Amino acid sequence: MQTLMTPATRIGLSVAVATGLYGVSFGALGVAAGLDVLQVVALSALMFTGGSQFAYIGVIAGGGGGGAAFGAATLLGVRNAVYGMQINRMLRPRGWRRLLAAQVCIDESTATAVGQRDPGEQRRGFWAAGLGIYVFWNVCTAAGALLGDAMGDPRRWGLDGAAVAAFLGLLWPRLSAREPVAIAVACALATVLAVPFVPPGVPILVAAAVAAAWGWFSGTKVR
Repeated sequence: MQTLMTPATRIGLSVAVATGLYGVSFGALGVAAGLDVLQVVALSALMFTGGSQFAYIGVIAGGGGGGAAFGAATLLGVRNAVYGMQINRMLRPRGWRRLLAAQVCIDESTATAVGQRDPGEQRRGFWAAGLGIYVFWNVCTAAGALLGDAMGDPRRWGLDGAAVAAFLGLLWPRLSAREPVAIAVACALATVLAVPFVPPGVPILVAAAVAAAWGWFSGTKVR
């Protein structure tokens, strides 16, 4: 057991708990948007990418149709395809693991893997975060959907802050040189400027575009 509980595994599980708890908010907001419990649970089990899920129920809550909601969710899910290419190159999953890796390849699992230098730790970090978040997120989604109005406004519980804290914990060790700090500041500024003008979830795509452009023009590999 001690061998399995490596630093990457501990990081992955910590991120899983912090991020998974935010599923309570999705469950409650999904029911409030007019979906039933089974529909909300199915979204988390099948779609399983937080930004896309919140975009979907945001459109539904605003009176939009299923097509518009699906389009918004798909737009935000494009980033997962980019993550998938990186994870495929890094971990080389085969057989059924390839399908499972595709399902749990999200922001947090990718960031946990990329944050490790040892190939074995990259693998352990990815699976600990990906599978851990999948379990916690779906359990918490069901809990939020079932509790519904009894929770009140889920945002006052501060669960979104836990997810942000998890991301900061992954980012902080990477800021060991001037260029990563400069990229982080530029991406944060781009995100803040984009928030008032674009739908929820799109600012992270703007930040990714800024980071990619920086890497392209500077001739360095942005990790």
